[in-house]
Amino acid sequence: MSHLAAHPWLSGLFEDTEVQNELSAQAQLRHMLVIEAAFARALAKTGRVPADVAEQAAEYILDAEPDIALLKQGVAEDGLVVPALVRQLKQGCPHDWHPAIHTGLTSQDVIDTALILCLKSVLPLLSARLTALDTALTHLGEQQGHNQLMARTRMQAALPITVATRLSSWQLPISDHQDRLKQMAPRLLILQLGGAAGDRAALGDVAGAIETDMAQALGLSHAGVSWHSRRDAIAEFSNWLSLVSGTLGKMGQDIALMSQQGLDDVVLAGGGRSSAMAHKRNPIRAELLVALARANAVQLSGMHHALIHEQERSGAAWVLEWMLLPQMVLTTGRSLTASLELVEQIDRIGHPAGASDQSS
Repeated sequence: MSHLAAHPWLSGLFEDTEVQNELSAQAQLRHMLVIEAAFARALAKTGRVPADVAEQAAEYILDAEPDIALLKQGVAEDGLVVPALVRQLKQGCPHDWHPAIHTGLTSQDVIDTALILCLKSVLPLLSARLTALDTALTHLGEQQGHNQLMARTRMQAALPITVATRLSSWQLPISDHQDRLKQMAPRLLILQLGGAAGDRAALGDVAGAIETDMAQALGLSHAGVSWHSRRDAIAEFSNWLSLVSGTLGKMGQDIALMSQQGLDDVVLAGGGRSSAMAHKRNPIRAELLVALARANAVQLSGMHHALIHEQERSGAAWVLEWMLLPQMVLTTGRSLTASLELVEQIDRIGHPAGASDQSS
């Protein structure tokens, strides 16, 4: 979805500036530099390089402004951004600083950990939006939950219910999603430090100390082992994203059906206009939630394919993650903002008691 979020006019529907900023190339690059600096300082604390050299190198790394065009050229040649980034860093500093720059790391350590730092910033945003939606639905229920609806099973009229009953099917999953997020975060927000082949052999017997120091500096947990080829936490997070957008898609589908003329179970303020039929007001946000939920459901299968990493590192599966995961995060972020916008558009939901019933 990232290309839609930045599209000259489609961004009006798909844009999510907050999440886009946290996943941007600039944010990723800044995280990579922070990781390299943290590694240099950890090397010094374990006696692998002199403390003054490591600190000078770390400060230099943090102040670096890499040439983006050269990074792009490097990715075209290497398939990864880190080799070109490290070349630029080493070319711009004294040679005696080189042992403090990336020595013992591998590209995947930097790229994976940068991803996790991006996600560390995104998770509170998504959680806060879930809380805001929960509050909005509670308020809607307090105001209009007593109104009447015709329940519909298999899209046919069933028995009368209250609006509160339908709202509960939208709202109850929210607390479950929050609980899942809290349970999942410790498995996700973990430093990647495996070195060239995942065994950290180049770091010797100080690997554990370096990992602990870096994790503390970066505000992450550490597992004591590499997760280069173990992607279950990434897949679990992708599944959570699809569950959230699926819940919101259900709400959107219900509201789209409830807004049908002649049924009028919900009245929305505003609505999309038609170029040919002036009488129409289309439930744009409701339809968007359905589309976003279906998009994430499709992307999720790809993330499960990306679990299949051959041996100690996969190029193909890893690149597949790069293609899909940011799309899913953006899709879920936009689903949450669109759901809040939709709830705020509701002027009336259900039919007040005693009103003529058009719902059956």
